[in-house]
Amino acid sequence: MPASRLIILGVAVAAAGGAGYVAKNMVAAPPPQIVESPQAPAIALQDVLVLSGDVPMGSQLENNIGWQSWPADGINANFITRAAEPEALEKLKGAVARMAMYAGEPLRRSKLVGEGQSFMSSILPSGMRAVATTISADTSAGGFILPNDFVDVIMTRRSEAANGAPAGFNTETILKNIRVLAIDQTIQEDEEGKKTRVGQTATLELTAQQAEIITVAQQMADRLTLALRSITDTQEKNLSEADYLVSGNGRRGTVRLIKSGEVSEVGTRK
Repeated sequence: MPASRLIILGVAVAAAGGAGYVAKNMVAAPPPQIVESPQAPAIALQDVLVLSGDVPMGSQLENNIGWQSWPADGINANFITRAAEPEALEKLKGAVARMAMYAGEPLRRSKLVGEGQSFMSSILPSGMRAVATTISADTSAGGFILPNDFVDVIMTRRSEAANGAPAGFNTETILKNIRVLAIDQTIQEDEEGKKTRVGQTATLELTAQQAEIITVAQQMADRLTLALRSITDTQEKNLSEADYLVSGNGRRGTVRLIKSGEVSEVGTRK
């Protein structure tokens, strides 16, 4: 083949290849355009004082509290924040819990014993009284009565012999559905829910009149027994009580004389 033809053929092949390359680029889809969307605004956070461990009622917070970031929109006015109280973490380590608190919950001052207050007065509801009475294992359901249980108080006293009959005992339930605040110095169950040791003194939550009733009964009785109530019975209201021990025929302020286990009215206070 003549050289001139080879040159012409080579040029034709090169031209065809170039035309194909140009055609391919003309029909290829344009590269996608990247559209930048605006970023969502960051969530505002604040440090909140939170329980890092369980704190039993009556215990100090100690190292069971720490700062934790919370969304600002979800912060309650009762929460303790670092912005408002930067020194709260150190100041509150010695604070005492007036009720049980659990890990993960924000700390509230309403759950702490107020400064200068005793623990018992801080957990006692308004208008109620805390009265201690002596107990023993055989008068406290074998030691199974725990703080926050509800009991009936039973008074037993010896009756005098009459007409040749032998002396006996009179038994009466003087108070019903009474909450136990503490057994000796134990104010709640242990962490495993086991019963506390058998105490010698039970502190009961009473109204002012019930406090008077049990005070009189302690002087009259040979024995006071605490009878444990079922948890299903603790919602009963307006139960009868031995109010005759402190009020004579509806008159308040009656002075009563207790002698040999018997009560007699001797006058009325002015």
